[in-house]
Amino acid sequence: MTLDETRITAAADFMAQARLSGRPTPAPPAHLTPRTEAEGYAIQTALHGLLQEAGHGRPAGHKIGCTTPVMQAFLDIDHPCAGEVFGSMTFHESVELPLSRFHRIGVECEIAARLGADLLAERAPYSRDAVGEAVSALMGAIELVDDRYEDYSVLSAPVLIGDDFFNAGVVLGAEQTDWRDLDLKAIRGTLWIDGEERASGLGADILGDPLEALAWLANHRAGMGRPLRAGTFVMLGSVVQTVFFDTPASVMVDLTGLSQARVRFT
Repeated sequence: MTLDETRITAAADFMAQARLSGRPTPAPPAHLTPRTEAEGYAIQTALHGLLQEAGHGRPAGHKIGCTTPVMQAFLDIDHPCAGEVFGSMTFHESVELPLSRFHRIGVECEIAARLGADLLAERAPYSRDAVGEAVSALMGAIELVDDRYEDYSVLSAPVLIGDDFFNAGVVLGAEQTDWRDLDLKAIRGTLWIDGEERASGLGADILGDPLEALAWLANHRAGMGRPLRAGTFVMLGSVVQTVFFDTPASVMVDLTGLSQARVRFT
């Protein structure tokens, strides 16, 4: 069943009510279930409007999921998917957060890019080199992902897209503006938990080159008529499989040549 505008709005309201109530999100009823990723992104846009009205503020950046083999295998989705990140859930360098704020919180080790120029739709399609010219800074970063679902394994990619693909916030490391001499494919990202190395991966794991992920998102957003704008950030994808927590822990990510980011769960 194709979702018309009324059902898109109703599906977004279904997801918003679940998020705002604090209850685990169930699978949407059949008549509100998106069948295509285009429907999922339409629901996502409508959901953001509802969450802004509820006090979440405006989106400040973007996330890209499933850009590495390890995450594609983990979620059984073989292509990138995008979401947005609210400014109210964007933290800088280090933050302490209670576990009670989340359902089942997880962390990912990522490279983030700050845009210094618009990536306008009329200039698409974008290449890796073209989007690189628009990047003013790179950062090491943590994505906070929340398994807020009754059972995410039964949800399709369009449904997950509609709900921002698990995003629950980010921790951005210090911005590095002199990044252009770095070999982005060789950057190693390492995830540390309570002082012990838990996992690591390379920039090359992100679609072969982290800027290829940014090019994918720029072209995706151009196709939606909603181009990426200067001043926003983009989480380019995790180089490690998501690690979830149910007890207090201190987390740090370190990306060679870039910055560190930290979160302590209490």
